[in-house]
Amino acid sequence: MSWEEFAIKRTVDIVVLTMNDRDEEFRAAMASVLAQRDVDLRVVIIGNGVEPDHVPEGVRSVALAVNTGIPEGRNVGAEALAAGGAEFVLFFDNDAVLPDPHTLTRLIAEFDRHPDAAYVQPRIADPTTGETLGCWVPRLRSGDARRPGAVTVMAEGIVLVRRADFDAVGGWPGHFFLFHEGIDLLWRLWDLGRIGWYAADIEVHHPATNPARHTPYYRLVARNRVWLALRRLPAPLIPIYLTTWTALSLWRFRTSGNLPVWLKGFAEGLRGGWGERRPMSWGTVWRLTRAGRPPVV
Repeated sequence: MSWEEFAIKRTVDIVVLTMNDRDEEFRAAMASVLAQRDVDLRVVIIGNGVEPDHVPEGVRSVALAVNTGIPEGRNVGAEALAAGGAEFVLFFDNDAVLPDPHTLTRLIAEFDRHPDAAYVQPRIADPTTGETLGCWVPRLRSGDARRPGAVTVMAEGIVLVRRADFDAVGGWPGHFFLFHEGIDLLWRLWDLGRIGWYAADIEVHHPATNPARHTPYYRLVARNRVWLALRRLPAPLIPIYLTTWTALSLWRFRTSGNLPVWLKGFAEGLRGGWGERRPMSWGTVWRLTRAGRPPVV
C-alpha cells in the first residue's frame, strides 16, 4: 500500500438543505458531494418544511415540520452531525456542484497553509457562463475574482468552516431566516482572533441568480442590517453603520419601487427581535479595518 492509503483522512460534516423544489440540481449537488475523495464525510439533508424526496444511501436526513429559514436549517444540520467530532463543516447549497473530486481536500489544504483561518471560501462560478458575481467575492473590492487573500465577508451558500470555531461562536443566527447571516457569523469568528480566507483558485459551481428574486428580500435585508448593528457592533459604531446603509439603500432602491418595503423592514428591526447583544471588541474592529473592510460599510 502507498503512504496515501495509510494516511488518516480529514473529517468533514456536510449540511445540505432542500425544499424539494430543485430535483435535477439537487441530485447533481449530492452526486458531487458523495464523489469527493480522500476525506471522511458525514452528510445530512435537512428538509426545510418537507420530507426530503432524494436521500442517497448512507446519507442522513431530518424533516422539519415548517420552513425555519436557511440559517436555522443549517444549525439543525450541524447539530445532527455534532456527535461525530468532525474537523470541518461544509454548508452547501442544493443547486451547487463540486466540479472536482478533490475540491474538499484542496480546501482543507488551505486551512493547513493558513492556520489562523476559521473559514475558507472557494471561488463560486456560474457553470454555464463561468461568471463570478460580485456578491460571491467575499471582500469589499470584488473586481478581481481571482485574487486570493484574507476576507471579511462570506458567501454563505458554499463555505467550509472549522467545526471547533463554528461551535465556539454558537453557529448561525437562526432567527435571521435569510440574508446577512454570514456577516453575523464571520464577525463572531473574527472576534475569536481568526480570519476568513478566499481560495480564488478553487472553483465550485452555482447558477448565477438575483437574490431579490425572493419575495421578502427588501424587508429582510433591511431588518437584518439593523439586527447586525444592534447585536454585534460597539455602541458608537451603530449609528454610523445604520446611517451608511440607509444612504446606500435609498440610492440603490430609489427607482425600484421597493423603498416602502425596505423602510418597513428597517422599522421592524428597530422594534426588537435581534436577540443577544454581544458586541465585537475594538481590537476586532481594528483587525477588520486593516483587512480592508471596517465594520461600518
